[in-house]
Amino acid sequence: MTGRRSWLLIVWLAFGFAFLYVPILLLVLYSFNDSRLVTVWGGFSARWYVELARNERIQEAAALSLFVAATSATVATALGSLAALALGRFGRFRLRLPMTAMLAAPLVMPEVITGLSLLLLFVTLGQAIGWPTQRGFATIVIAHATFGLAYVTVIVQARLRLLDPAIEEAAADLGATPWRSFLTVTLPMLAPALLAGWLLAFTLSLDDLVIASFTSGPGATTLPMVIYSSVRLGVSPQVNALASLFVVAAAILVAAASRFIKPGAGG
Repeated sequence: MTGRRSWLLIVWLAFGFAFLYVPILLLVLYSFNDSRLVTVWGGFSARWYVELARNERIQEAAALSLFVAATSATVATALGSLAALALGRFGRFRLRLPMTAMLAAPLVMPEVITGLSLLLLFVTLGQAIGWPTQRGFATIVIAHATFGLAYVTVIVQARLRLLDPAIEEAAADLGATPWRSFLTVTLPMLAPALLAGWLLAFTLSLDDLVIASFTSGPGATTLPMVIYSSVRLGVSPQVNALASLFVVAAAILVAAASRFIKPGAGG
């Protein structure tokens, strides 16, 4: 009976992995398809990677998306880490409940509502103080950092709960100032959580379509918006090539992060 159960677990595990990764492998395979039809194999060719390298629209959108994702992830990591420290180290304070509610709101609020509310905010600010004059890079970064910092806060706060306060107290007993204790003791122990939060905020920003559609303007089209507009007219094999490049890049980032974030690191 035990052997049969183990075989069933193996079969279900294999089915789960196949369900997740076979479509990705097919995507990479068909990125080398010579045919213009993405579902019909026409022979092996790298022509769509060459076409992708000549597509200035996709290149500009990809550069903008990467720049927006890196900037918003950095802002979200900085603000989210400060929020996590406030919630995890300062105990109860007067604005703790409203602060917690505002940080949790982007996690549960539909993206359409978030995008619409940010659009109304930017329009109101433009009418009241003259900024922003038009929606573009800055407004997308602010929007993505707004929901990204909520995820960073959760990750960093969870890591803070696992840290032993006695280590920081020992640094203070040895004469370290609060700032020096934070830089030399607390920050290195939080480094894996900070990296994980940054990568998550980066991925969420790079993947976002709905909020970016509300907060972008002329001349600021992100890569998901370009892909969505092209898919509505029919999937181009260039999209397969582009997605394959992102799969490879994601695999490299995951491998690098797994080498940096080791079990028990920093604590």
